[in-house]
Amino acid sequence: MNIDIYDKQILELLQDNSKISNQELAEKINLSASACLRRVKVLEDNGFIDKYRCILNNKKLGLGLMVLVSISMDSHTPERFEIFQKAIVAVPEVIECLIITGQSADYQLKVLVRDLEHYHKVLLEKITRIKGVTGVHSSFVLDKVIENRAVPIYLV
Repeated sequence: MNIDIYDKQILELLQDNSKISNQELAEKINLSASACLRRVKVLEDNGFIDKYRCILNNKKLGLGLMVLVSISMDSHTPERFEIFQKAIVAVPEVIECLIITGQSADYQLKVLVRDLEHYHKVLLEKITRIKGVTGVHSSFVLDKVIENRAVPIYLV
């Protein structure tokens, strides 16, 4: 499916505010409400819109420490990666897990915890106990410069 200028505008506006009403969305892009709603439905049905979500303020919730964790595995087999991935999904403090290449690490985790003591517990009781984990490198986030940036629709 090819997307046109109206679809791009819809995607940009929804990324900025997914709670925008269909009427307001339609007015901002100069379409009728029914045409706008049809386009949003088509974008959803074709997978351009993956999900709608609310972004919470982790510090207000008492989760003030973010840690980027590089994980090295002892072997690079599908079975070993499957074991790790099943185990890491069960760790609620891990809010993001990426398989990476080009470094000595195999995974990059984003971990959100209350404080250093909480992270220490997660690291020792959960992450390092996963079969196959041989290396862990932790980097503590001091500040967020860019976070939850919208997909740059203008590049499409």
